[in-house]
Amino acid sequence: MIPSFSFLGRTFTIYPLMALAGIFVAGIYACRAAKRAGQNEDDMIMLLLISSFGVFLGMHLLYGLVGIPQWSAQMDQIHGLASFFQAMVAMWGGSVFYGGLLGGLLAGACYLRRTGRSLGLWSSLAAPAIPLFHIFGRIGCFLGGCCYGLPSAWGVVYRYSPVAEANGLVRFPVQLVEAAWNLVLFLLLARLQRRGKPHLLPLYLVLYTPARFLLEFFRGDAYRGILLGLSTSQWISLFLFPAALYALLRGRN
Repeated sequence: MIPSFSFLGRTFTIYPLMALAGIFVAGIYACRAAKRAGQNEDDMIMLLLISSFGVFLGMHLLYGLVGIPQWSAQMDQIHGLASFFQAMVAMWGGSVFYGGLLGGLLAGACYLRRTGRSLGLWSSLAAPAIPLFHIFGRIGCFLGGCCYGLPSAWGVVYRYSPVAEANGLVRFPVQLVEAAWNLVLFLLLARLQRRGKPHLLPLYLVLYTPARFLLEFFRGDAYRGILLGLSTSQWISLFLFPAALYALLRGRN
């Protein structure tokens, strides 16, 4: 698709730009949701900033852990300081959504607990912003040529993906399917939020994790970690779904 483009003599990568757009739009939505609920927007901004640190650490940490089998090959390429930093970027520079999600939730929960704010209220205010951001992220994946789908009878053909094996085959647009499901989740959660419904965060997890589990079967990229035939994200989904369902049925966050 469009992994990068040039503008005013500089080259820009499409995925980070889409991620930044998602952060901007989701942040605005969350702040407005806080204002509608009679809360201080500055408190929401602080919650989002603290959570973003957890997102950043979590997404890179899980990416590195998933890639442990490739560590030895990367280490063999180290022959000096420059190659050392290149290897570190290759090993830890990517991102995994679930790592960012879990890291962000943990950081946000710690902040809310420490400041004495209601975990149920603030998690419900921020919950719709998660799939809203994810829409932009998955469209960025589609345009950038990462997280691509399996070869299919219909779909898209990549010509310029930075991942060489993604190019030249008709592939199922799994990124767009996930983006569409996130759009459905955002619209549903936003509507429930306006009605004052609680426990939106566990509801989001209950609805997202089964979809993610199924969509992983349509992924064609190998850098996802496979254990006993299931990807890392599928194993995380298997653990998150019952926990979120329990929280939702018990009315907890």
